[in-house]
Order: sequence, then C-alpha cells, then structure tokens
Amino acid sequence: MADKTVKIPGPDHPITVEKNPDRVVVTVGDRVIADTRDALSLQEASYPAVQYIPREDVDLTQLERTEHQTYCPYKGDASYYSVLPAGADGENAVWTYEQPYDAVADIRDHVAFYPGKVSIEIIA
Repeated sequence: MADKTVKIPGPDHPITVEKNPDRVVVTVGDRVIADTRDALSLQEASYPAVQYIPREDVDLTQLERTEHQTYCPYKGDASYYSVLPAGADGENAVWTYEQPYDAVADIRDHVAFYPGKVSIEIIA
C-alpha cells in the first residue's frame, strides 16, 4: 500500500483549533448523547466549524464502533461510531481521530458528530 499523503495546514488551507467558550449539547430526540463546556471548535478552510467533544463528556454507552474509516491528509485516519438511539439514521454519525497529526493534536480523545444525524446545540 502506498504511503498516505500528509499535508500541513497553511494559508491555502488553514485549520485552527480553539476552545469553545459555550456549552455544547448533542441529542437524539430527548436523549442527551453529549454535554460539555470543554468542546474544541475546529475551523478548516471555508468549511463550517466542527465541535470536537471530549470523550469523557460523551455517553459512550449510546455509541457503537463501526468498521468505517476515512482519511484526511491534514488530520489523519478517522474511526467512526454509530449513535444507537438514532437507529439507521445514526449510522457512522460520529468520528474521531485517535492519532491525529501534530497540526491538530488537540482533538485527540475527542469525538465529532454529523449535524444532519443528531441535534447539536451551542448554548451561550
């Protein structure tokens, strides 16, 4: 297998990771999946900001790891989880970079949720 291309964020593709000062709550229906005041907001190029939530603030009993994986040349290999209470809609709704590249090392031990598969509320 060929080596994976690794890219470094820069002016043409900036990535910033900053602590979100607000509370972030992730729900499916009336079930809280995650609730934190320690989210990291990752802003990559012109994409919408993504909230990365510490694992300790996620109800991991509501998640099930899947075989799905993806690769980002800026962040590394992503592993996925399904959100069980969401049924089929929750399949691969959560991703995590367990060994992120140095440029985004702060997101290690955090997970992110696809907003189209769960409700993500940011409470100021």
